[in-house]
Amino acid sequence: MTKADLIEEVSRVVEMTRKESEVIVEAIFDSVVRSLRNGDKIEIRGFGSFRTRQRQPRIGRNPKTGARVEVPAKKIPYFKPSKELKDVVNLSAAPAVPAEAPAPAPQQVPNP
Repeated sequence: MTKADLIEEVSRVVEMTRKESEVIVEAIFDSVVRSLRNGDKIEIRGFGSFRTRQRQPRIGRNPKTGARVEVPAKKIPYFKPSKELKDVVNLSAAPAVPAEAPAPAPQQVPNP
């Protein structure tokens, strides 16, 4: 799904114009970016949380020349999905397996 698809979906669901839906989607994204830039954590119950992680400086290599390159420390955005989101994704992604007759339960042998 692209940002344009998301705007169309919001427009359809809340029965607003595409322009009004675009303003709403942009406002949400801007709020998330602003909060992450300020170092805040964003938690959306039932969906997940956004935060930043600090990456340490390191020595990398230029893939074309093989020369060593210093990569500076930086913050990266990180998303952690909620358990509810993981469950919903896994339920819908489960392969459609034809229902088979359950295997017979193993018989217990009495202890002498």
